[in-house]
Amino acid sequence: MAIQFTDETAKAAIESGKVVVIDFWATWCGPCMQLGPIVEELAEKYEGKAIIGKLNIDEQTEVVAENRIRSIPTVLFFKDGEVQARSVGYVGLSELEAKLLPLL
Repeated sequence: MAIQFTDETAKAAIESGKVVVIDFWATWCGPCMQLGPIVEELAEKYEGKAIIGKLNIDEQTEVVAENRIRSIPTVLFFKDGEVQARSVGYVGLSELEAKLLPLL
């Protein structure tokens, strides 16, 4: 199950140095709502291998600003505390996996 990140939990996960995947989304964003189940599937498939979750941009703004999120949905892939890959817009599971697998 995907984690519901807050600014604090997202920062802690990123700073851990582990592989972290954050889906930046909002309730009013149609493509975000379509991407949600795909992120859930990714989280279930890679549980224990990566920290995968969602961050609501309307409720949590610090991590959004720090990573210059301009469009949603945006999915960022972190490793060793740094952004390693980025996906913008609605994409399928295979496209997210293609960015995640090299980091594992």
